Amino acid sequence: MAFKRSSVRSRSAPPYHFSCMPFFVYILKSELSGTSYVGHTADLANRIQEHNNGKSLSTRSKRPWQLVYQEEYVTRSEAMMRERHFKSQIGRLELKARGIT
Repeated sequence: MAFKRSSVRSRSAPPYHFSCMPFFVYILKSELSGTSYVGHTADLANRIQEHNNGKSLSTRSKRPWQLVYQEEYVTRSEAMMRERHFKSQIGRLELKARGIT
């Protein structure tokens, strides 16, 4: 009887090696309306260009956008947690107190 190899991967071993690519939490400010937008990405320059080119539905109507703040993280989950914090009431108050938004 021949051994049949399973096509299911183990959950403990990732299918590829993680690179040292940083993730960014960023805050944009609309030059048109003065409102702010918080997001996260692995390619900050490209993402800002996408916002300013109208490729994001949520920011299209308030172009142009200017980067006013950024933080760098090793993992995406850390960046997502920080983004959620900035979108919370406490996070918004923190940003306002620091003069960022």
